[in-house]
Amino acid sequence: MATWVSGESRRKRVRVLLFLISFYLMPLIPFSCSAAEMPISRHKLEVQNHLKRLNKPAVKSIKSPDGDIIDCVHASNQPAFDHPSLKNHTIQMRPSFHPEGLFDKNKATTKSEQSSNSITQLWHFSGRCPEGTIPIRRTTKDDILRASSVERFGMKKHTTIPQPHSVNPAAINPGGHEHAIAYVKGDKYYGTKATINLWKPNTQQPNEFSLSQLWVVEDSSSQDVNTIEAGWQVLPYFYGDNNTRLFIYWTSDSYQSTGCYNLVCSGFVQTNNQIALGGSLSPVSAYSGSQYDITILVWKVKTNVSIYLRDPTDGKWWMQLNDSVLGYWPSSLFSYLADSASMIEWGGEVTNTESFGQHTSTQMGSGHFPQEGNGKASYFRNIQVIDGSNNLKAPNGISTLAMYATCYNILSGNNSDWGNYFYYGGPGRNPNCL
Repeated sequence: MATWVSGESRRKRVRVLLFLISFYLMPLIPFSCSAAEMPISRHKLEVQNHLKRLNKPAVKSIKSPDGDIIDCVHASNQPAFDHPSLKNHTIQMRPSFHPEGLFDKNKATTKSEQSSNSITQLWHFSGRCPEGTIPIRRTTKDDILRASSVERFGMKKHTTIPQPHSVNPAAINPGGHEHAIAYVKGDKYYGTKATINLWKPNTQQPNEFSLSQLWVVEDSSSQDVNTIEAGWQVLPYFYGDNNTRLFIYWTSDSYQSTGCYNLVCSGFVQTNNQIALGGSLSPVSAYSGSQYDITILVWKVKTNVSIYLRDPTDGKWWMQLNDSVLGYWPSSLFSYLADSASMIEWGGEVTNTESFGQHTSTQMGSGHFPQEGNGKASYFRNIQVIDGSNNLKAPNGISTLAMYATCYNILSGNNSDWGNYFYYGGPGRNPNCL
């Protein structure tokens, strides 16, 4: 038999039921909301943790016109000291010895050439870093996400050991790297100096690059090549743009697990507070117009030459840009290169991904062949090496190598103003390079 219940009683029962439900479920609501949130993936955590390691606390931050953020980090807190062998390292602020040579100062320039001293970095228009700090280009999440992996960020691929180091143009190059270089080998070298023409070559694909650099190489073991590298590059997948940027690189194991670009790993000790590795260079050369260049010197004091020349801290490979010393690579980073180099190389390099089955149209140098000459083709000039007496001298027996001369070529020469020099580069894909 059904029991009659008044409307008021039903409403009271509903209110009581709702109260009980809310009473028991209220503690679960925060938990439910939290669980509903999108969980942070392991990859995102890796990226966040890597950013924390790379981006050191800044004394001052500067927004560059090209979008970069330059952090002024206390010199004692720079990435170099994350390296196990540099935990108790004391910074040496200046080298004990500079090599001397024929082209220590830039000679008078022609109308189409401009002094290297007029070169600046774009972030300089927004400010400078104070004494006691070093400028570091801030790494962003997007920078890391463009890399093949978090672990390999800032490193070359395993397969990209530069084939010119074998000086064998017929060698198979699985990394698609193509070079037009000059080189010397067969002696002990303690550094090099060269003036490098600045350009902004076009790259066809974001994962291709174009660079011009010098290599200091010891390749006593093909599986353990040691290199120190410096120059300029256009590297979209690393920087996120097509700007011409200053860079360094090093490896002690054929690019397998050591070394990196600039300061994205521990190793290079920077002492300069005005030059940012990875920073954009400006201005660059124009075809049939003004020409701009930079001078790079990399050297190591040979400590057994004389007690008076001996470096008390021993074993540093120093780098200088124009008249500014940037810092050094401690010899503890290297195996064979801890003493000297057996090969020096200068020139251009590009990557060719052969998109759509065709050779890339990524340019090397100015994007024009060396036969076009000054103001049109890119150059290296005043090329010197450092001998066992710590002197800069003209290299003996310079050889050249163009792996694919119909795509990128090289022509060398010598005169009283430019010493040993060469023009190099090319457009990549063209009717003779398919």
